[in-house]
Amino acid sequence: MQLLSLRRLAITTSAIALAASTALAQTSGAPTAKQYGTIDGFVSDTSLTPLHAAFVSILGTSIRIGTGPNGRFRITHIPAGEYLVIVKRVGYRPTSGVVEVPASDTVRLSYTLQTAPVELSAVVTTEKVQSDRMKGFQARKALGVGHFMTQDEIQARNSVYPTELFRAFQEINVSPNRQSVNTEYYALSAREGGNPSVGACPMQVVLDEVPLPTPFNLDLLPPPRDLAGIEVYAGAATIPEQFNGYNRGCGVIVVWTKDGY
Repeated sequence: MQLLSLRRLAITTSAIALAASTALAQTSGAPTAKQYGTIDGFVSDTSLTPLHAAFVSILGTSIRIGTGPNGRFRITHIPAGEYLVIVKRVGYRPTSGVVEVPASDTVRLSYTLQTAPVELSAVVTTEKVQSDRMKGFQARKALGVGHFMTQDEIQARNSVYPTELFRAFQEINVSPNRQSVNTEYYALSAREGGNPSVGACPMQVVLDEVPLPTPFNLDLLPPPRDLAGIEVYAGAATIPEQFNGYNRGCGVIVVWTKDGY
């Protein structure tokens, strides 16, 4: 009888150990399956007329899709997470927005584009697109108004995150906002300081002539290796006309990428 009890105890102990081992493998050893979501959107002008052939891109990815005749677009199989969406169309001012793509669900978006002034001029050039885009950058730098960081200076810093570049400017206070799930970093006017959640002064960030939401999480910008230049204007009096606009008294940061978006 005693031998039988010992055998039962051994079997029970082995079963418990096997169950514990299986549970541990399921919780810590097994890889987590990546979850995906969908973006379903609509683009119109200010009169709510659908815009055909507007291009929608997601920063940091190769995704670029055009709207149909009904102004709609749909992007599927996107890894769940936070993204910056940029919307452009010829003849209209570009716009952007930060979107949270849910896991196994669809987020629905709507964008309105404003008509841009039409400038007709004959231009003949054989230079590369990037050089042409940066002509204005070099011209504004030569004027001595604002503060600049060139592509060579960006590369020399060998930074991993764009926030490291902005900390080099005395006019910018890179402030963390830890109220979200993941810490977000905002560019605030150094003259104001503080945190956007308590009424500080967030600077307007412009990426390749596209104004981004304010305040903007700097971690969503392209990595330093993809940047061609940075311009910083501390106050309304120094902001060039093409970057000026509503609610930009806290200053403007203009970021240029090597290839453009």
